[in-house]
Amino acid sequence: MSYSHYTMASGSRTGRRTFEFGRTYVVRPKGKHQATIVWLHGLGDNGSSWSQLLESLPLPNVKWICPTAPTRPVALLGGFPCTAWFDAGELSEESPDDWEGLDTSAAHIANFLSTEPSDVKVGIGGFSMGAAMALYSATACALGRYGNGIPYPINLRAVVGLSGWLPGSRGLRNKIQVSHEAARRAASLPILLSHGTCDDVVPYKIGEKSAHSLNIAGFWNLTFKNYEGIGHYTVPKEMDEVCNWLTTKLCLEGSR
Repeated sequence: MSYSHYTMASGSRTGRRTFEFGRTYVVRPKGKHQATIVWLHGLGDNGSSWSQLLESLPLPNVKWICPTAPTRPVALLGGFPCTAWFDAGELSEESPDDWEGLDTSAAHIANFLSTEPSDVKVGIGGFSMGAAMALYSATACALGRYGNGIPYPINLRAVVGLSGWLPGSRGLRNKIQVSHEAARRAASLPILLSHGTCDDVVPYKIGEKSAHSLNIAGFWNLTFKNYEGIGHYTVPKEMDEVCNWLTTKLCLEGSR
C-alpha cells in the first residue's frame, strides 16, 4: 500500500473527559510534492476509507493526510458515541457551537500542516462534518486565531467542503470586517463548496446558506456548486471537479 499510518497521542478535552484522536492515514505523492491537503471524514467514519478514494485521484503532486476523529458522545445522535470532530446538535444557527471541540480538532489538523516544507502549499478539505471542520479552519485562518484566541499558525491556500455546513456563522461577518488583515485573508482564500440538491442528511438549503454566510462575511474567492438529484454522498463528477479546482488554485503540475 502506498499510504502509511500512525497514531497521534493528542486528545480533545471536553469537561473532564479526554477523547483521543484515532489513526491517521497518509497517501504520499507519486510525483513532485507540491501540495499537502488534510482531508476530514464525516460523522462515524474514519480516515481509512477516504485515503483509499483520494489515492485513486489523478493528483500525483498532492500528499493527502487523513486523520480519524475522536470517539465521543454526539448530541445529534442522542448522546450515542461515535467518531466526531466536535459535538453537534441540530444543524441550525440557533444551536450552540462546541467551540472547545472545534478548536481542539482545528489545532490537531493545523499541527499536521505545520511541519510541511515551506515551498509546499497546504489546504484542508472534508465531507459532511469534515467539511464543517474545514470551513471552521478557514474562518480561523482568516481571523488569525482560534475561537479561544490562540493564534492560528497556518496560511491555508485552499479549502474544500463537500455536503457540509459552516459552524460558528453567527457574528462571523463582524469579526472579519473589524480587521483589515482578516478581511484581506478572507477575500483571498480559495474555497470550493459543493452540495447535492437531494441531500437528506445535511439539507441543501443549509449548504447554500453556509455559502451565503461566508460570502457576506467577505470570503469572496468562493465557488458553490450544486449537484442535481444527488444525496449525501460524492459522485465521480464531483471529485473530478475537485481535482480540476485544486489543480488550478494550487497551480499543480502534471505527473513527473
